[in-house]
Amino acid sequence: MPKLSTPTPQRYSRISGIGGYRSEHAVSNDEIVGPINSSDEWIRQRTGIITRHRAGPDVQLIDMAEEAGSEAIANAGLKPSDIGGILIATVTFPYPTPSAASLLTERLGTGPIPAWDISAACAGYCYGIAQADGLVRAGTMDNVLVIGAEKLSDIIDPTDRSISFILGDGAGAVVVSHSDEPGIAQSVWGSKGENWETIRMTNSLLDLRDDRENAPWPTLRQDGPSVFRWAVWDMAEVAQEALDAAGVQASDLAAFVPHQANMRIIDELAKQLKLPDTVKIGRDIADNGNTSSASIPLATERLLRENPELHGGLALQIGFGAGLVYGAQVVVLP
Repeated sequence: MPKLSTPTPQRYSRISGIGGYRSEHAVSNDEIVGPINSSDEWIRQRTGIITRHRAGPDVQLIDMAEEAGSEAIANAGLKPSDIGGILIATVTFPYPTPSAASLLTERLGTGPIPAWDISAACAGYCYGIAQADGLVRAGTMDNVLVIGAEKLSDIIDPTDRSISFILGDGAGAVVVSHSDEPGIAQSVWGSKGENWETIRMTNSLLDLRDDRENAPWPTLRQDGPSVFRWAVWDMAEVAQEALDAAGVQASDLAAFVPHQANMRIIDELAKQLKLPDTVKIGRDIADNGNTSSASIPLATERLLRENPELHGGLALQIGFGAGLVYGAQVVVLP
């Protein structure tokens, strides 16, 4: 029997470019506290959020993804025709099918390349990095566009005190490319299905089918205390596993970029990991809110823009959210 021909296994990947989209419309705490009978002080103390950016009705999720993706491709020194595949992490694309990624191939002009969406909530971007890393290392593609894009303002309930008041819109993107040296370490990822209902939509397409006239619009809800405990304690262990998988220590990092869920969670994770003061921590949530799958690439883009000395350094990134899903890896910053 003839042997199958496969790409050489000695291939590596790296992040070669990054881009982001933020809406110009910043929504302050004072603008949303009325319906939840709260205050600016309460929101700041509870979440660390001062503003969240939300897109207007004329801006769609695919528009944000296109802008972030185009910027990432340009910053990687590539053309759309150089992209071999597109992965979009999102839970807010309004069409269950077809995928946002397939539409983006036409928007960007990449040609008929593989493209698919990832439904892994706030861990979606890290899931995308794990998949892109595997595709590039396997020799299937040389350049993969990974995007986290959310228009969460489409599914918020202004009266909800559990999660809606922290949510924002945005898109962050990177290009994962072939590299002669390792630029993305082994991913640590998984899910805890027994906690599936901890963060969830209030109703489903089945509810809309059964009562189309009266069924409420689907919105997000969460069990805040349970999520907080899980994010702080369990995710600190996952983050340490990612460091171990990469063969590095916290002191080797230039940056730590966790999912922008809550400032208290971010600070507690940094404390659990015993990060030295030399490690820059992504805290984009104060100005941009929680943008789910877009939060890590947006926080990374901001860190690099404000701290250019971080280019080429090591960053630990970790995402976690509805599912309950999680993903983490150490990467070399572009």
